[in-house]
Amino acid sequence: MSGHSTYQPKTGFERWLDSRLPIIRLAHDTAVSYPTPRNLNYWWTFGGILTLCLGVQIITGIILAMHYTASADHAFNSVEHIMRDVNYGWLIRYMHANGASMFFIAVYIHMFRGLYYGSYKAPREVLWLLGCIIYLLMMATGFMGYVLPWGQMSFHGTVVITNLFGAFPIVGEAITTWLWGGFAVDNPTLNRFFSLHYLLPFVIAGVVILHIWALHVVGQNNPTGVEPKSKADTVPFTPYATVKDGFAMSVFLILFATFVFYMPNALGHADNYIPANPLVTPAHIVPEWYYLPFYAILRAVPDKLMGVLAMFASIGCFFALPWLDTSKVRSLRYRPTAKLYFWIFVLACLVLGYCGGRLPDDPVIPGLKTFILGDSDPNSFVWLSRIATAYYFAYFAVIIPVLGLVEKTLPVPETIASPALSHPAPAKTEA
Repeated sequence: MSGHSTYQPKTGFERWLDSRLPIIRLAHDTAVSYPTPRNLNYWWTFGGILTLCLGVQIITGIILAMHYTASADHAFNSVEHIMRDVNYGWLIRYMHANGASMFFIAVYIHMFRGLYYGSYKAPREVLWLLGCIIYLLMMATGFMGYVLPWGQMSFHGTVVITNLFGAFPIVGEAITTWLWGGFAVDNPTLNRFFSLHYLLPFVIAGVVILHIWALHVVGQNNPTGVEPKSKADTVPFTPYATVKDGFAMSVFLILFATFVFYMPNALGHADNYIPANPLVTPAHIVPEWYYLPFYAILRAVPDKLMGVLAMFASIGCFFALPWLDTSKVRSLRYRPTAKLYFWIFVLACLVLGYCGGRLPDDPVIPGLKTFILGDSDPNSFVWLSRIATAYYFAYFAVIIPVLGLVEKTLPVPETIASPALSHPAPAKTEA
């Protein structure tokens, strides 16, 4: 926890402002004197990296909105105008487009780190739920932004995804019509998505403030999962964490710049450089890469409604996670069996992402002759998706709850300082 404020105003102006609007005190307590667990590693720097990504997306998005035309007749040409005629428009557009991918790379690493070190457990349930809400808002914002270039993949991807809501009985058709703003994907759809795409990043920023607030109330988790017990367990946020975060951000920006300047279209789709044509459907409609695991789950289920429910349930699992995990030990560092199942889960997610980008009937092993079950070849990616989907849900619904009850854990350190300072320390074993 952040504890009592240690800020002391040094000038008359600071004392005057502090008695009326203690904003300097807030900044000091948040970013300078805030006690940070001394054993944090570089996996904890992705929170700062995500804040950086959000800032980049908001700033570049505002500039792009100044030149973009939200019209089905002019949207594609306005993007080309930005690329060709606006001063440094190409740079702003590539920063925004690749910034979305960088945002999702960082958030997935941040989420897997939270899973590995048990950052969702008490007393951090609200902190975790706010993070899940941010992730949902990111997914909605990213999808709506993908529509705006109004290229072939933008248009037909919108048709496919929005039609999924029609699978819901009774309300499905009404939801789809509301999203479209009519009876087909057209100009009203583009206007709605543009306005929401512009609004949602500011909503994300608001939830991020709540997320940071919740973090400062309960304190940061750490690799051992042991709560700080004394001042020996913590160090001030500045300079220790800020220097580490600054270095990690610099390395991340090098990766970001590599995509922006050397391969700006590597994470996009070539069909989006073709103007939207409702009469010509691309051979293979796929979403952006960061949605591919959920797209694979959707396609893995033969029934449309059940596939849509499975896709939404795959996200809902994260919201239920704090109450699914029954183990008293937070960090998987001391849970060898759970660690093994976790890495299999990561592999399953990567397999789902790969399957989502392939045609369902493509053979997993080309040339392998297999028998036919119904209309689907067991050597196809749809079957590989089903296996990975089954493990994905089993991990949340079965493996995590059961392991928490039966797993024998390794000794957990008594304090953070003991392993961090490389001194032998008494240990306790928790079942």
